[in-house]
Amino acid sequence: MALNPQYEEIGKGFVTQYYALFDDSNQRASLANLYNAELSFMTFEGQQIQGAAKILEKLQSLSFQNINRVLTAVDSQPMFDGGVLINVLGRLQCDDDPPHAYSQTFVLKPIGTSFYCAHDIFRLNIHNSA
Repeated sequence: MALNPQYEEIGKGFVTQYYALFDDSNQRASLANLYNAELSFMTFEGQQIQGAAKILEKLQSLSFQNINRVLTAVDSQPMFDGGVLINVLGRLQCDDDPPHAYSQTFVLKPIGTSFYCAHDIFRLNIHNSA
């Protein structure tokens, strides 16, 4: 397979769709459709999760109701298998918590004429200074 020349558009489109679903608690369950049932991996704040059902279970266990998100950068790179590597840098505020910087990395793998999220790594950028 060759490098996908539309990797920038694919990356930005995926991020827009993902956060639109994630940030709306009524639509969050739809995120399961973006992952592969068995093959997708997520690391959420260091917790390793595999498979769409378990990933969705984790996402639905998050207790916040309101999210205010600001994206600072969305960087994408083409992968040699036709996939797309995406790195997101941003800031989010959940409910009444103070805003925090975060980073999230996605790896999209081609499947037919579409993509699924094969890898998803999320981490708040909170540093212990002790």
